[in-house]
Amino acid sequence: MRLILGSQSPRRKEILNFFSLPFIQIPSGFDEDTIPFEGDPVHYAETLSFKKAQLLHLRFPDDLVITADTVVFFGNKIFNKPDNDAAAFLMLRQLSGHWHQVFTAITVHSNKQVITRSQETKILFNPLSDEQILLYHRHCPCLDKAGGYAIQGQGSLLVSKIEGCYYNVMGLPVNLLREVLCLFGIDLWHHLSITS
Repeated sequence: MRLILGSQSPRRKEILNFFSLPFIQIPSGFDEDTIPFEGDPVHYAETLSFKKAQLLHLRFPDDLVITADTVVFFGNKIFNKPDNDAAAFLMLRQLSGHWHQVFTAITVHSNKQVITRSQETKILFNPLSDEQILLYHRHCPCLDKAGGYAIQGQGSLLVSKIEGCYYNVMGLPVNLLREVLCLFGIDLWHHLSITS
């Protein structure tokens, strides 16, 4: 049974590479725009994650599929991947100086069972000037990231406080993934990669 990471995210690939589990990375191809947001960010993220896994499972029924979906939630709105630079700028301007929530849902799908779980992280942004937002996006293209930002690297300048899992914000909450994989007989503690 192969392990398939159903995502094109380099961050999720980086996190899964912390472990010695061999896997291949295949984008799900699911059209996220077909799922409307109806006010519940957990349900929304879990639905997207499940639909991605379901689509890949149809193509690879004998493999173990892992999918995830990350959403940024603020002011009763979902901040998905911005459509353009102007949208990314407006997202950071709205998040500036405020707490927001990041939800990541993960789904693990085999030919015997499918499990979806989610996790929440709260983040407080520093107050950001327009110049700082423009500088950040000039050096850190973020059109492929929910909320128009990444927490890692230069994104550390954005964040004043974080409550919860850092890797949840990166897109793959490690401890939650371990809990779910254990239900499939895989314990990440037994698959630690050698680091230098």
